[in-house]
Amino acid sequence: MRDLIFSLLVLGMVPVCFRRPFMGLVMFSWLAYMRPQDLTWGFARFQRWSYLIAMVTFIGFIRSRPKRWFVPNWRSYAMIAMAIVVGISVAVSERPDKEQFTKYLEFVKIIVITLFTTAVVVRREQLRMLVWIIALSLGFYGIKSGVWGIMTGLGTPIIRGPGGMMEDNNALALALAMTVPLLVVLGLTERRALVRRAFLLAVPLTCLTVVLTHSRGGFLSLGGALAVLAWRSRNRVAVFSAAAVVGLVAVVLAPSDYKERISTITEYETEGSAAGRIYAWGIGFRMTAANPVLGVGLDKFRQHYVEFDPNPTAAKLSGHGVIEAHNSYVEIMAESGLVAFGLYMSLLFGCFSMLWVVRSKAKRHYHTSWILSYADMFEASMAAFVIGGTFLNRAHFDLAYHLMAIILVFGKMAMREMEDPLAYPLRDGVRGELVTIQRRAFGRVAPGFGRGFGKGQPAAGLLLHGDRRR
Repeated sequence: MRDLIFSLLVLGMVPVCFRRPFMGLVMFSWLAYMRPQDLTWGFARFQRWSYLIAMVTFIGFIRSRPKRWFVPNWRSYAMIAMAIVVGISVAVSERPDKEQFTKYLEFVKIIVITLFTTAVVVRREQLRMLVWIIALSLGFYGIKSGVWGIMTGLGTPIIRGPGGMMEDNNALALALAMTVPLLVVLGLTERRALVRRAFLLAVPLTCLTVVLTHSRGGFLSLGGALAVLAWRSRNRVAVFSAAAVVGLVAVVLAPSDYKERISTITEYETEGSAAGRIYAWGIGFRMTAANPVLGVGLDKFRQHYVEFDPNPTAAKLSGHGVIEAHNSYVEIMAESGLVAFGLYMSLLFGCFSMLWVVRSKAKRHYHTSWILSYADMFEASMAAFVIGGTFLNRAHFDLAYHLMAIILVFGKMAMREMEDPLAYPLRDGVRGELVTIQRRAFGRVAPGFGRGFGKGQPAAGLLLHGDRRR
């Protein structure tokens, strides 16, 4: 019955995705991040539903005769160039195989979806809906696994993810660490009390799930994301003090085996796993030095490891050792070369630079704004990825590239709105940004309204910034 209901739901959305490409993007994101097909047990579990939705959506998009295929920005061209460079590295690599080609097609699919996002997300409401879908889809696993952890007394670690980009525990921890800022900001800026509480309830459960993965990279990613949110708050002393108290309680309640594993982060020179990571980075640098332009080829790090290892063990020689780059930046340098690495780093820097420019300008315009809240949210999420990427092989992580596109759309949208706020339609009878409101959120005044706002009247004590009512 579950398979039938899910199949009818997806098939029922096919005409909608064809007529409205944005809804196709939303549906595809739901299937990609929540993976509801994995919650079925029969025939629906093994169907490629996301490919069906993607194909129908693109056909509908082409039929609509779009004015643009993607936002013409240097970041978009850098993504295209990166896909081309990685493809060339695959073509010239030693003994290309089917698995390598399949992985490259997956990477191209990520780039296509990323560029498609910049083409169809053109309004603030669409941006908000897409972020909601991503946050709720990934937050589902945070809530589900967090509740399961509480019921089992935090005694059983999570060793596998739900699948897809979150196949293992490290990838799941990284994805959820990147999701926490989305849940925090969307929850604090939500006007409906019930929805706001649901979002904020999901935050500690998602953090608990990251803990249950026993992923040290996920732990550092989560800490980085929360630190960025705390640093961007207006009352940093209060927020950091509260975080210190919560952290102390978490240390007391955390399972002893988890505390022992996290404590090995400081013992990177002697602890086996950490020392092995550093050793693998050295191998990756040797690969890069020998193949600086195009690398050894996508997904070929393992194949060439022993060739550049000065002290190969019997396990490595037999192929049974754990052979990974353990670093997204080393991975892309060694496998695709310095050109791809430069493009990759430019994309990451482009995200942060756009967010910093938008925030700087927004602070000169508004005391509080959805723009400031979203800038903090995206910065914290990308910070989690940058930190996690230092310890995990996630150079081609779906969520990171999707966020790059969303940040590009957000930046363009925010700049247009700040340059000409009168060009945007009235919202609930009022246009402009709030200067002061009664409710505070995470140290910053949250955009929202009092009870009287539903009738088109601003709540008591609310002021509009630089704009008058029509």
